[in-house]
Amino acid sequence: MHSSRRRLLGCWPIAFAGGGLFAGCAQVSENRQRDTGPLLFPRPPDTPRFVFERSIYSSADIADEDRESRLRRMLTGESRQGSSLAKPYAVAVHRGRIFLSDSVERFVRVFDVPSGRTFTVGEDEPGRLSKPLGIDVDRAGRLYVADITAKSIQVYDRDGRHLRRIGGETMFDRLTSVTVDPAGERLYVVDIGGVNSDKHRVRVLDAGSGAHLFDIGRRGSGPGEFNLPRDVALGRQGQVYVVDGGNFRVQVFERDGRYLQSFGAVGRQLGNFARPKEIATDGEGNLYVVDAAFGNFQIFTPEGDLLLFVGDRSERDGPARYMLPSGIYVDEDGRVYMVDQWFRKVDIFRPVALRADQGFLGTRGLALKGGN
Repeated sequence: MHSSRRRLLGCWPIAFAGGGLFAGCAQVSENRQRDTGPLLFPRPPDTPRFVFERSIYSSADIADEDRESRLRRMLTGESRQGSSLAKPYAVAVHRGRIFLSDSVERFVRVFDVPSGRTFTVGEDEPGRLSKPLGIDVDRAGRLYVADITAKSIQVYDRDGRHLRRIGGETMFDRLTSVTVDPAGERLYVVDIGGVNSDKHRVRVLDAGSGAHLFDIGRRGSGPGEFNLPRDVALGRQGQVYVVDGGNFRVQVFERDGRYLQSFGAVGRQLGNFARPKEIATDGEGNLYVVDAAFGNFQIFTPEGDLLLFVGDRSERDGPARYMLPSGIYVDEDGRVYMVDQWFRKVDIFRPVALRADQGFLGTRGLALKGGN
C-alpha cells in the first residue's frame, strides 16, 4: 500500500459533481459531540452538500402530539411511546411515505409522514410475509418485497393491498434484494447463492406477469461474474449497477445484461469497500453505496469516481453514527434515508439546496422534529 494514500477517516481532496474541488477532513464521531449547529457533510469550511435532518425510531416520531401531551412530557420527563422497529433491513420511499422491511417482525412497517399515520404490510393473507429483506417501489408507489424464506416477491399497492406473488421454490435459491424500474415493468432480483452454489446472479423478470426474461452473471471473480451479490440500482440511462459483495466492487451492465465496467476494490482507502451492502441512485445518476464495516455510505459518480462519504462507525448511537448499516434510498426530492439494524433507526439527510420546508416531508417533517 502506497504510504502517500490517506485513510478513510483522513483529509482528502476530491471533486464533487456539479461543484468544484474541496479538501475535507472527516471528523470521527467522538469529535461531533462538541459541535454545535446543524451536522453538515462535508464539514465546514468546505462547501456543504448534505445536512442531517432527523432520525426515526418508532411511530411516535411521526405521530401528532397535542399541546397538553407535550406539556405533560416536559413536566414529567417521560418519553413519547410508539411502535418501535425491531430489526429494519431495507428502506424505500414514495411521496413522503417511508417503507421499512423488518426481518424480525416479519412485515413492512410504513411511516406516512405527511399524514402522521403508521401501518404495516404483509401481516395477513393474502401476501403474508415470512422474512422480508430487500424492498423497492415504482413510480406509482407499488411496493415490491423480497421474501427470503418464501423465495418469492410479494407485490402490494401503495396502501398495502396485496396484488400478486412472483416466483417460488423453483425460481430463486436465496433471494435478498429486489429492484423495480420506475415504470413498474421490469424486476431485477438478486439471488445471492451460497458457499456451495454457483447461482450467484441477478434474475430479470417481467414485473407484471413474473415471466423470467434472462439472468445476469454467474459465480466467479471475472468481469460480469459475482461472488455474493447484494443489491441492484438502476441508472438514468437504464444502466444496471450491482453490488458484488464478495468481490468488493460495483459492476455496471447495460439494460440487456451486457457487461460495461466495474469500480471498487477491497481496502480501507477512499473508494474501497470492506462490506458493501445496498446501493441507491439519485436524480443526477450518482450512486450511494452502504458499507457495513465502515459504518457509512459513499457517494460516487455514475462512472465510479468518489464524491463524498457520510457517517461514522460507532458503538454509540447518534446522528450519522452506525454500527450495522444496511439499507439506503434516495427519494424524489433528493433526501437520503439510511437504515441501521443495530440502532434500529432510519436517518434522513437533506440536500442543502433543499429547504427544510420543501419536498414531501416538508414543513410537517420539520414541525415533528421540533415537537419531539
